[in-house]
Amino acid sequence: MPTRHFASDNYAGITPEAWAALAEANQGHEPAYGNDRWTQRAADLIREQFETPCEVFFVFNGTAANSLALAHSTQSYHSVLCHSVAHVETDECGAPEFFCNGTKLLQLPGEDGRLTPAGIEEAVKRRTDIHYPKPAVVTVTQATEVGTIYTPAELRAIGSMAKKHGLKFHMDGARFANAVAALGVAPREITWQAGVDVLCFGGTKNGIHVGEAVVFFNRELAREFDYRAKQGGQLCSKMRFVSAPWLGMLQDGAWLRYAGHANAMARLMHSLIREIPGVKVLFPQQVNSVFVDLPKPTIQALWAKGWLFYNFIGEGGCRLMCSWDTQEEDVRAFAADLAAAMPAKVG
Repeated sequence: MPTRHFASDNYAGITPEAWAALAEANQGHEPAYGNDRWTQRAADLIREQFETPCEVFFVFNGTAANSLALAHSTQSYHSVLCHSVAHVETDECGAPEFFCNGTKLLQLPGEDGRLTPAGIEEAVKRRTDIHYPKPAVVTVTQATEVGTIYTPAELRAIGSMAKKHGLKFHMDGARFANAVAALGVAPREITWQAGVDVLCFGGTKNGIHVGEAVVFFNRELAREFDYRAKQGGQLCSKMRFVSAPWLGMLQDGAWLRYAGHANAMARLMHSLIREIPGVKVLFPQQVNSVFVDLPKPTIQALWAKGWLFYNFIGEGGCRLMCSWDTQEEDVRAFAADLAAAMPAKVG
């Protein structure tokens, strides 16, 4: 039976670097509630990565990061513009609306999971009367829920459109590391230099045990976010155990090495299975995922062999997600089993 799977990068364990930092932090006593040296250093390292002053807050998970960041950027009578397949819309169980106290998510279309400046402007101008929830924020997912990425130019264009219409610009970066590694750019180029006000910087999918960082490049917007995080149940008393693994991941570039490795494993997966007769690739492969349409009997056969992966796009749409610890032999074994499980062509 396989020991590593392709269902989610959440299935993977903790990287050695994050684990070592966690163990090192587990020595003696430290001040609580984020007033420890680990949290201060981790926040400073994030500032170094983005090459700018910014306010950094650590929370337990991505749902909290996104929901609280959006709540802090809106009033209850506002709306948030998001893609129709954005994680905040499809997979947060209504948490953004709950924490925003009524703010509405307005879904926009866009090819391959990406918003466009034209689509944002159309949504802003669609209605401006007092009976309609006023757009206040545009949010993008980088990398997107279908494994695609926004280029720096695309993000600058969205940032300019947001500024034109007085919108805040939020980025859901659950797989931000994979996007940076794929693009080969400095983190600043796809965040604050593109106009992003607040980034939810994902650590869990990158190999940390628990914890995301809410990074405010718009420092005025961050005012009193610490109170919102506390009220939202996100102030960890022993905060060093949330922040310390970030030191292990950031200080020597492990976060990008692991993201690049996961991306490379997905490229290998894509190259091996796209040529298998009957396999249909659904979206461009750009980060650490491959989306394919497979016959139902093939899916059942792979599950019977013990492979775990999600099937949630129509009847046969499957997501194959690679992780920081995915190995080449895992990919090749899966591809071989997939080829063997495809129905034979008739005629």
